[in-house]
Amino acid sequence: MILKALIVDDEPLARQLIEGYCSHLAEIEVVGSVVDVFMARPVLETGKVDLLFLDINMPVMSGVNFLKSLQIKPITIFTTAYKEHAHEAFDLAATDYLLKPFSMDRFLQAIDKAKAAIKQQPNTKENYTFIKSDSKLIKLLFDELYYVEAQGNQVKFVTEHSTFKITQTFSSVLELLPASQFVRVHRSFAVNILKISIIESYRILLLHKGEVPLGSNFREDFLKVVVDKLPD
Repeated sequence: MILKALIVDDEPLARQLIEGYCSHLAEIEVVGSVVDVFMARPVLETGKVDLLFLDINMPVMSGVNFLKSLQIKPITIFTTAYKEHAHEAFDLAATDYLLKPFSMDRFLQAIDKAKAAIKQQPNTKENYTFIKSDSKLIKLLFDELYYVEAQGNQVKFVTEHSTFKITQTFSSVLELLPASQFVRVHRSFAVNILKISIIESYRILLLHKGEVPLGSNFREDFLKVVVDKLPD
C-alpha cells in the first residue's frame, strides 16, 4: 500500500528532512510540501492525502488549531521543537509526535504507527465494523447507529435496536466511524447524519431517538457539512 503524504511546516530545513526520509521509503509518496495550513487545505480537500506531517508552531494558525478545524482528519504525525505540546497532540488523537530534531529511526517508528492506524480504519465500502467490549466483539452496523456519547472513560452507543457502553476513549471510537457519515457536534457527542430530523440553534433532533446537544464550538463546522450535502 502506497501512503500519500502531505508535509506542512514553515521551516524549509524541516520540510527537506521529512522529504529526504520519505524518499528512502517505497511505501510513502509525498504529494505536497507546503509552508502553512492555508496552502495545505486545498491539497487535503482533494481527498488524496493518507498521512499528514504537521508542524505545531506556525504563524497565523497553529497546527493544533488547524487539525481541530478539519471535519475529516487524516492520520496525523505532529512535528515540533517544543515537547510541551505533546498533550495537545494526543488529545487530538494524533498518531505520533516527533520532537525536532528527530532521527531516521524515530521517523520509522512513527511511520509504522501510521500504517497500523490506517489498517484499523473502517473500510467505507463496508457498512459495519466490530467493537470490542470486554471479551466479546459486537458487530456495529453504521446505518443503524444514531449517535455515540462520551461518558467518562466509557462511550455509549445508541442504535436502532439497542444501547450499550464500552470502555474506550471517545477519540478512538470516532476513528472507527466513517467520517463521511458521522459528525462530531459536541465535545461528547457525534451523530449519524442520516438520522437527523431537525437542526435547531443548540440541539439536533433525531428520527425516533430524542435529541443531542449542538455545541457552540462545533456548530460552524457541522453546518458546513450539512450545507455540502444539500442538493445544488
